[in-house]
Amino acid sequence: MRPLNHNRKLRVGVIGVGYLGKFHAEKYARMEQVELVGVADINASRATETARRYHTQAFTDHRQLLNGVDAVSVVVPTPAHFAVGMDFLRHDVDVLIEKPLTTSLAEADELIRISEERGLIVQVGHLERYNPAVIALRNYVERPLFIESHRLSTFKPRCTDVSVVLDLMIHDIDIILNFVQSDVAQIHAAGAPVTSDQVDIANARLQFANGCVANVTASRISTRNQRKIRVFQKKGYISVDFAKREIVRIQPNCEATGGLLPGMDIQQHCFTASDALEDELRAFVENVRGRRAPSVSARVGRRALGVALNIVAQINSGSRS
Repeated sequence: MRPLNHNRKLRVGVIGVGYLGKFHAEKYARMEQVELVGVADINASRATETARRYHTQAFTDHRQLLNGVDAVSVVVPTPAHFAVGMDFLRHDVDVLIEKPLTTSLAEADELIRISEERGLIVQVGHLERYNPAVIALRNYVERPLFIESHRLSTFKPRCTDVSVVLDLMIHDIDIILNFVQSDVAQIHAAGAPVTSDQVDIANARLQFANGCVANVTASRISTRNQRKIRVFQKKGYISVDFAKREIVRIQPNCEATGGLLPGMDIQQHCFTASDALEDELRAFVENVRGRRAPSVSARVGRRALGVALNIVAQINSGSRS
């Protein structure tokens, strides 16, 4: 591991400045304790424009940044996550890799191996972990029995390099795994490609070893955007609207005689808007400076990836039969 000089700003780079990567560059450029050393993209004009906007250097080859940074965000297309991430880890650079971590478990395992051998940080960009409603949900979830999630999105051509399972559903898979804290015993999945060569709509039923069941749906061909999750447990029911940053809790209350559900108390909690990406990147910077393991580590990202790849494999197998 390359020692950090705590008397200077943390030197950071962004690899890939497409739709999401340019926001990474923007957030880093505004951080007082960070020096945005450069941005890299194989599209020269895109790299140049982003560098000009945020007063940094532009590169068309990420390897030009290997020896000049302490940490990087890897925001390239998913199939390139492994190769780019490995290049920086081999040069003792901490990395934040956008979700999904990689396209295979073998690649994820190699990233984990080299990062742990070298004492390096790999943080995975599961952005919903920084949604204030999801953060608050930790205080309410206790041994869930049934979970239902819907993540629907209008079509965006830029997202079709991977299945909707790896693009959208993996967010909810990560959240569900984090709350259930039990091994997945069985998975039943179905889905289909509709407007692209990859699966565009998918549904999966996850049966956990502790008895919890999760029904997860994701679509990127919807006419509207929706991001909701519902959690049922012995002490009631919790509904979360990610977009509205809203939680509705329904709990038994013998004194509640009226309302929509007699004997049940309904509470609504709304949370002020926050910049989840900035919170995520600040957490990454703090983890790098403090040498702390991220809450969404490579091992956490691998677990979500494993479930997602199992779902993809089942869908692909079914489509061929």
